[in-house]
Amino acid sequence: MAHKLFIRDVTLRDGQQSSFATRMSQQQIDRVLPFYKNVGFYAMEVWGGAVPDTIMRYLNENPWERLEKIKAVVGKSTKLAALCRGRDLFGYNPYPDAVVKSLCRNTIESGIDIMRIFDAMNDIENMKSAIKYTDRYGGMVDCAVCYSIDPHHSALERIEAALHGHPLHKPVFTNDYFLSKAQQMEHITADIITLEDANELITPRKTAELVRLFKKELKAPIDFHTRCTAGYGLASMLSAIVNGVDIVDTNIWYFAGGYSAPAIELIYVFCKKMGIELEIDMEAIARINSELLKIRKELKGYDTSKELPNPFDPLTDKLPTEIDRFFNDAIDAARKDKEEDLLIFCHAIEEYFNFPSPDEIVQKSQIPASMFNQIVAQLKQQSHPELLEKTMLLIPRIRMDAGLPPLVTPVNRVIASQAVSSALCEMNGQPIYSKPVYPFVSLVRGEYGKTPLPIDPEFRLQITGDREEHFYDASDYEMEENPFIEELGILVAENEKEVLLLELFPMVARNFLTKRKKDKFRDSMPLV
Repeated sequence: MAHKLFIRDVTLRDGQQSSFATRMSQQQIDRVLPFYKNVGFYAMEVWGGAVPDTIMRYLNENPWERLEKIKAVVGKSTKLAALCRGRDLFGYNPYPDAVVKSLCRNTIESGIDIMRIFDAMNDIENMKSAIKYTDRYGGMVDCAVCYSIDPHHSALERIEAALHGHPLHKPVFTNDYFLSKAQQMEHITADIITLEDANELITPRKTAELVRLFKKELKAPIDFHTRCTAGYGLASMLSAIVNGVDIVDTNIWYFAGGYSAPAIELIYVFCKKMGIELEIDMEAIARINSELLKIRKELKGYDTSKELPNPFDPLTDKLPTEIDRFFNDAIDAARKDKEEDLLIFCHAIEEYFNFPSPDEIVQKSQIPASMFNQIVAQLKQQSHPELLEKTMLLIPRIRMDAGLPPLVTPVNRVIASQAVSSALCEMNGQPIYSKPVYPFVSLVRGEYGKTPLPIDPEFRLQITGDREEHFYDASDYEMEENPFIEELGILVAENEKEVLLLELFPMVARNFLTKRKKDKFRDSMPLV
């Protein structure tokens, strides 16, 4: 029986977020939606992540309206998916059960079928509320295990640590670590388990090992999500497919590659050669892609890649013999676990189509591109861009001191901010933790959840003033104020969905909702 592969299209959420700063407007989305009905994707990721915040902040659009408009057009032809940061939901702070419950219910009622739930610390406790309420209100629970790697230590660092009686830790992010997390998730109630490469650093070899292990030990279908930033994306996705993964996350051609997931068109070519069944209408995808080309040109001011990939339609375009052979050679290398050869052939394929080259900074620094860009921006803001190398060198130590958290949003932002602060302290002749940033204090205190490694109580005392761990406590949570718009005689948030926006994004939602209501009031005033 042929292996059947399902596709989750992430073009309208992760794709545009990764490559175009989430600036795709509702009007642009409306232009491609009718074609999506006919494609046959298993799911479309369209909501969550940065979408709710960004479209209010920059596009003056209502996140709930976006979701409901997509559902109205797509209907039941494909499942709609959202990305949820566990107890942090779509924001960057933890919320009590009442808020999680309300968000999950309204999200599902507005059209979401699958909620992908992850936690930046891989702390299952932080995911339980979102899992419970997604399941209660009829949504499919997709639990994501966030892939991460241990810090790279140079030979000199290892020698110095040994000589000073502080041997480096044993590897934490092992195959057993990831399997254990996945098994805990499946035991709770996961309908899908996603291997989430949020750091953009999973190699083909590691992908093959984990997919084989997950398929052997888990009953739930396995989804694989990665991006092409560091140059591993396409090769790792092929490794996942060869080793029996059930679902992969892809983008459509002009929104694919670079900082985004691999292109469905390339996956289609691989699957056709391997006899893997894809129930996908590539003609419908070509129609979407034609419109995406126009939209990408409209978004050129936010385009992270700048150069367009060469046009390609696998139904009509014949590949040159040598390039066609690269696909066959890549498949052979993936089947034989020849990682070096696999990467060479996949890079050659991407180069032929003019997809962006691997980001060597991400590859060498072993941190996500967004984290690196944050560090560069903060150092520039502090007028000390020359501290970049020093800041990067401090990250492994800061991460180790803080319990070795995975570098996943929002924790990667915390580590980045502390690294910048520590570099500035060192420049001024001060100890590196002289000025701990507030989120780092919260992280060390325990408010972000359980760290993979225990934090030294003495270090916690130094940073927080207390040796004891203190996890997030919702008992003293206070709901955001719902201001009164005096001139209109109404509250800023007039219904549950608006209250949720105000709760998750206080300033952004307050400005957005106030402007919306004032504009509506002016439009309804009779002409004099």
